[in-house]
Amino acid sequence: MPGSLPATAEASWPKDVGIVSLEIYFPSQYVDQVELEKFDGVDAGKYTIGLGQSKMGFCSDREDINSLCLTVVQRLMERNNISYDCIGRLEVGTETIIDKSKSVKTVLMQLFEDSGNTDVEGIDTTNACYGGTAALFNAVNWVESSSWDGRYALVVAGDIAVYATGSARPTGGAGAVAMLVGPNATLILERGVRGTHMQHAYDFYKPDMVSEYPVVDGKLSIQCYLGALDRCYSTYRSKIHAQWQKEGNEEPFTLNDFGYMIFHSPYCKLVQKSLARLLLNDFIGDPNPNTESGVYGGLDSFRHVKLEDTYFDRDVEKAFMKASAELFNEKTKASLLVSNQNGNMYTPSVYGCLASVLALYSPQQLAGQRIGVFSYGSGFAATLYSIKVTQDATPGSSLDKLTSSLCDLKARLDSRRSVAPSIFAENMKLRQHTHHLASYIPQGSVDNLFPGTWYLVRVDEKHRRYYARSSVLDDGPLEAVLEPVRSSTASEHIPSPAKKVPRIPAATEAGPVAVSNGEH
Repeated sequence: MPGSLPATAEASWPKDVGIVSLEIYFPSQYVDQVELEKFDGVDAGKYTIGLGQSKMGFCSDREDINSLCLTVVQRLMERNNISYDCIGRLEVGTETIIDKSKSVKTVLMQLFEDSGNTDVEGIDTTNACYGGTAALFNAVNWVESSSWDGRYALVVAGDIAVYATGSARPTGGAGAVAMLVGPNATLILERGVRGTHMQHAYDFYKPDMVSEYPVVDGKLSIQCYLGALDRCYSTYRSKIHAQWQKEGNEEPFTLNDFGYMIFHSPYCKLVQKSLARLLLNDFIGDPNPNTESGVYGGLDSFRHVKLEDTYFDRDVEKAFMKASAELFNEKTKASLLVSNQNGNMYTPSVYGCLASVLALYSPQQLAGQRIGVFSYGSGFAATLYSIKVTQDATPGSSLDKLTSSLCDLKARLDSRRSVAPSIFAENMKLRQHTHHLASYIPQGSVDNLFPGTWYLVRVDEKHRRYYARSSVLDDGPLEAVLEPVRSSTASEHIPSPAKKVPRIPAATEAGPVAVSNGEH
């Protein structure tokens, strides 16, 4: 039981280490991509069909990376009835940097104060969208190491993805995922079969510290993503095949050996193309594929293509997307619920996909399945690894409890407030003008936040941030403020006159909006 070191810990390797529980948070407001297409003056379907996106969650100036992570951590701990003194390591993966020195992890330690637990290892990890996966690996490695003291590790991945006005803006999003890591897990990380590829590239990066916006080379980023997928899949297959050979199994590993396959999702259409690309890898690697019928039927003309020549080959892409359509529907489409409805969350993106799978399938459908996970972060770093789901799907089992904790995911997405694109644009303008501003009092309303959401109260003249929590219940009292705001005059909070701050028009709740399903 977490909290004390087992007597045999020094002589044994903790069994079945992985994800014990998982929680997800996303903002309570979104902009509809159909409406955004009209507002931006682009062709109908550019965002909904071309990118595969339906809605995009976004934050007002009331939420930042600290508040997102505070919210998801406290929600995980409360919903699982876990004491903070049961946590021995806390890892944060994020690329949303609001302080070049102080980690988000140290801000989260405020939640531990009442427990008196300060013996908590780990800090922040940053490399674009890969930081959450690096944090998860660090946590798993800690539990499997001689440093483990018997307690859980806690992993948090969170980001706010925003872009300057233009073609990249509809690929934004925001959210956070928290994962409890320990032995005898529900979702077990398979040992020894990770395929990793890391390489230097300037495909997406954030060199300007005064701006939230990245520098993006879109074409290069797609090439890096697909190239990394090829390399990681090749390495993964080699390692798992070597394991199988030791067990007397000479069969090659293929896409069919994944029960489900999830990907980092910058936008849903790229994920569909990526699943097709795994099938292309299998096809090229098959010494004697049946091109007369079956999944490879009609693909004979692509028998001798080279992977590195096909990143932007529309004929190859179209043929293998068609050939993999059924596999996509079976193994990947359900994982895009959060991505399609909330957008790209950066580090938590692939774990939002994992949450979607857990929310939409029953314990009986998930039990014993292998889930392939491809994580990519620009710059770049990538890993393809696999999770084995526990076999026990009986009522009251850990798998039953995990899926039950996420069964409200679709309802939570549907309960959000639709905001007009003009209001969304004003929020983006406000974030741009107030980024790193001190002293500053946020303008956004807290009335429409989800219950139990932490939000920014103010930033003082020394850039210190103060937070409060919204009511856990609609009629309940406000929780205590983190680092309570000291008494002061209103004049102390007026933004510097050197930087004019735009005002957000009063937001009114929009009526029902027709949502395109898009092509996932």
